[in-house]
Amino acid sequence: MSIPPTPIGIIGCGTISKVYLEVSKTLEILDIVACADLFPERAKAKAEEFGIPRACGVQELLEDPEIKVILNLTIPKAHAEIGLAALEAGKSVYSEKPLTVSREDGRRMLEMARSRKLLVGGAPDTFLGGGIQTCRKLIDDGWIGQPVAAAAFMTCHGHEGWHPDPDFYYQPGGGPMFDMGPYYLTALVALLGPIRRVTGSARVTFPERTITSQPKRGAKIQVNTPTHIAGVMDFASGAVGTILTSFDVWAAQLPRIEIYGSEGSLSVPDPNGFGGPVRIRRAGTTDWSEVPLTHGYAKQNRGLGVADMAYALRSGRPHRASGELAYHVLDAMHAFHDASREGRHVELASTCARPAPLPLGLREGILDE
Repeated sequence: MSIPPTPIGIIGCGTISKVYLEVSKTLEILDIVACADLFPERAKAKAEEFGIPRACGVQELLEDPEIKVILNLTIPKAHAEIGLAALEAGKSVYSEKPLTVSREDGRRMLEMARSRKLLVGGAPDTFLGGGIQTCRKLIDDGWIGQPVAAAAFMTCHGHEGWHPDPDFYYQPGGGPMFDMGPYYLTALVALLGPIRRVTGSARVTFPERTITSQPKRGAKIQVNTPTHIAGVMDFASGAVGTILTSFDVWAAQLPRIEIYGSEGSLSVPDPNGFGGPVRIRRAGTTDWSEVPLTHGYAKQNRGLGVADMAYALRSGRPHRASGELAYHVLDAMHAFHDASREGRHVELASTCARPAPLPLGLREGILDE
């Protein structure tokens, strides 16, 4: 028997909102009832395009007693302001990544949510897709033995060649670690558990960049955050991980993520997607083998984390893309920069539970049977 959907309000109707709105129509627990944006015409356009009953102002949306969850799709520097306002209004909140820009704001959100018995969740939710869930099952079922180490790589030459307004990628709260690190670190924590300590080195390779995309072609960007970060992680489980995130690399031939175990190695698919391929090579074999996906949701499914949180609000069970997980990733990203600046290992003050795997055999559009 189906349960009534949870009324959701979206704040932030930029590019990423389109994906969430498309996916929300496939998830039975979600009902987008209103949307708001700093630019009212954006909200109105999205409401018309996706049949949302109401486009309104931010404050009006926050004061709506029908809405139970705020989906915060604003730019990163607004995540804390909107998230705290939503909690103050008595609503649970799910935010795009990163959870907040600063650790302090992230802690304030979690503390307020606990005191008000509300939930905080945060992207990415790609680890709930069929690709990484299949990797999780292989690890849990012992296919590579005890995980020993992991390696993760995200390299490109930045966004000024294609993004219409790329400046914010090169300011504090941006850079490759804060832009793409959440996908890689969230996947690693989902697969291996929380991180105990980190160290790292970071640099700014090109202090000034020239935009070659339209409409700001020729404009200069002053780079104020590291653009090449190499980190080492000690996981609480004992595994040792390495991560490289860079906007300074023209070309590379590197895997996305690999997990190395006592009995074999696992090739993890792109954590910025939901599908495969998943490949494994066990001890004594001579080649890699592709593994069929054990779980669904292998296509573009941004919104699974919101849906999982909505189910958790109904049942009281823990949700997977939790605020604690998102904060732990935020803490680690800051710690890589701190370690480089201060020349030391940084013990993480935060931790989180390893999120539970999704059950096998879920019907499409459902997360809890």
